[in-house]
Amino acid sequence: MNNPDTEEREVTQSGRDSLADRGLSSSSPGLEMAAASATDGVAAALRSVLQRAKQAAERSGRRPDQIRVVAVSKTKPVPILSQAYDAGHRCFGENYVQELVEKAPQLPEDIGWHFIGNLQSNKVKPLLTGVPNLAMVETVDDEKIANHLNRAIGNIGRKPLKVLIQVNTSGEESKSGVEPAGCVELAKHVSINCPNLEFCGLMTIGMPDYTSTPENFKTLANCRSEVCKALGMPEEQCELSMGMSGDFELAIEMGSTNVRIGSTIFGAREYPKKQLS
Repeated sequence: MNNPDTEEREVTQSGRDSLADRGLSSSSPGLEMAAASATDGVAAALRSVLQRAKQAAERSGRRPDQIRVVAVSKTKPVPILSQAYDAGHRCFGENYVQELVEKAPQLPEDIGWHFIGNLQSNKVKPLLTGVPNLAMVETVDDEKIANHLNRAIGNIGRKPLKVLIQVNTSGEESKSGVEPAGCVELAKHVSINCPNLEFCGLMTIGMPDYTSTPENFKTLANCRSEVCKALGMPEEQCELSMGMSGDFELAIEMGSTNVRIGSTIFGAREYPKKQLS
């Protein structure tokens, strides 16, 4: 997992290199001041999130490096993502295949991309071929999509892809995800029948009403216990991806290893598609 202490480092040479990569000179004091001002907002917000995640981990008796912060960058243009990258962050999440395929080639290859949106079968190949540094798909919610991913990875010849199973813990029809009762069977299918996938754990979106999230988090934790018992897998090796901007500290305290933070880092502004690249 990404170490928050490492990700928290200040912009140094990487920031100057980034300016050069974009055809800008860092020799101008005015330009340096403008670049620093532009990055301060995202960098400061990122540091705050990482510090809060670290404190939540400590409250739950875990090490900070056991928590991964995914910076959710959907609808944010590449220069905004570059600010987080220049501040040391390397883990980003996107919801839409086309947007991710467009952004990934414009950013450094050492980014580990997480796909966190609903994945359709016809988008599997474009995702895998367009994003060679795809680190994880967090939203496997049925056998069909697992099989498509497994076959496509085999055809491409890339290393096994890490996946999480999305669980609909809230029971909302508008939410994707396998029902909790079907979680064990899907986990077995991925583990046994999909050799090109690496089952890593479970994910939930939870309720928009944050007062309800503790029950959602408990449900996912219970699912993990059942899955690990069925697979003979130690619970500490089975990730829980739960918690977003409004409730990530509570999620960490309740066992989350992977939190997805968007607006708290990048702001709430939505950008038109033409400004994304």
